[in-house]
Amino acid sequence: MFDLIIIGGGPAGYVAAERAGHKGLSVILFEKKAMGGVCLNEGCIPTKTMLYSAKTYENALHGDKYGVYGDNIRFDYAKIVNRKNKVVRKLVAGVEGKMKMHHVTVVKGEATIVGRSPKGVEVTCAGETYLGTNLLICTGSEAFVPPIPGLAEAGDIILTNREILDLKEQPKSLVVIGGGVIGMEFASFFNSLGTKVTIVEMLPEILGNNDFEISAMLRDIYSKKGIEYNLNAKVVKIEGNKVVFEKDGKTETIEGDKILVSVGRRAITKGFGLENLNVELFKGGIKVDEKMRTNVPNVFAAGDVTGFSLLAHTASREGEVVVNNLTGRADIMRYNAIPGVVYTNPEVAGVGETEESAKAKGIDYKVAKLPMAYAGRFVAENEGGSGICKVLIGAKHGEVIGVHMLGNPCSEMIYGACMAIEQEMTIEELQEVVFPHPTVSEIFKETIFSPLTP
Repeated sequence: MFDLIIIGGGPAGYVAAERAGHKGLSVILFEKKAMGGVCLNEGCIPTKTMLYSAKTYENALHGDKYGVYGDNIRFDYAKIVNRKNKVVRKLVAGVEGKMKMHHVTVVKGEATIVGRSPKGVEVTCAGETYLGTNLLICTGSEAFVPPIPGLAEAGDIILTNREILDLKEQPKSLVVIGGGVIGMEFASFFNSLGTKVTIVEMLPEILGNNDFEISAMLRDIYSKKGIEYNLNAKVVKIEGNKVVFEKDGKTETIEGDKILVSVGRRAITKGFGLENLNVELFKGGIKVDEKMRTNVPNVFAAGDVTGFSLLAHTASREGEVVVNNLTGRADIMRYNAIPGVVYTNPEVAGVGETEESAKAKGIDYKVAKLPMAYAGRFVAENEGGSGICKVLIGAKHGEVIGVHMLGNPCSEMIYGACMAIEQEMTIEELQEVVFPHPTVSEIFKETIFSPLTP
């Protein structure tokens, strides 16, 4: 009998297991593939590893801007992929080591939920039966492949985030269906290496949930780098290596060596006996409350399987909420300060309300914004680079409600804005915080001293 059964070893599952084991609970975790889930094996980590290789190559190509010159600058695509695999293996081993450290029982195999009885929740795997007081479902998500005519017939020309990471050769041309985060990151990677990249997006702007002004700025930067965009474009069929789409009442065709389908992900709720619990679903995911509880007592869900915020760091925090409540610490999940990052070059990072979301919710706000060039270190390290910091402030109380940035390395700076929003800090309070100089993070403080506009 275990205190906690966890199905799925991704960011929600393994973090919950680690925290629960640390607090003395007996924990068993089932993972049918590799520890770390999609994020570690097919998403966050491998993509960022490859993107860093591309960034290093791009920086070397343009070293002359900084008075640095190199001859015969080149890259080895196979080595980039091999290094990605090495990094993933190392981090997977690290997660497995943490499980051992916190006395978590790990079972490699596909778990099936039998049901719930007065004795607890029953799960089977490889012919063995396991019983637990509580069950945490962390089965994650998978790439959504829309039913586009001709897509299945195109064979290995069609890629998702999984297949594209293991390409043996760099494609000369790539068509990306979907201009969201995943699509833009792969577009950035291949564009840096010289692949001809074309994006087909059905919405009027890339990175649909991001601040529109910043999304447009990023699109403009990559247009100058050679990426072509087709916005407000609906894909109607695939013909071999050709994507046929409708735009402005016309039918157009784009050809690519490979076609990346990146139109979103969907929660995995089938194939592991969830129906045996009569768990309520909502918008394709498992419905949970603020404590990550389902409608079934002692059954919880966290991560992408809820279908709400499909981010690794969200999943980890949701797993922590479950464990905290199981171990006597009252805790609820809050989504108002969840950061989002796009690891393009330059990076995009944001947290809290955008102008678009604030308007939609009827929130009265003011805006302060400055070019990144107001930070001395940004100018020193980004020759000819552009960027912006935008801060949204509640009009009534003067609290920070949103921060959005474009420019390197905003992924490493956005956590400060998360803390400010989480703690409901006002700009007056932030103005008294000392930032280290010279750092790019100073742009946050400089911005809140700039004039506010309605």
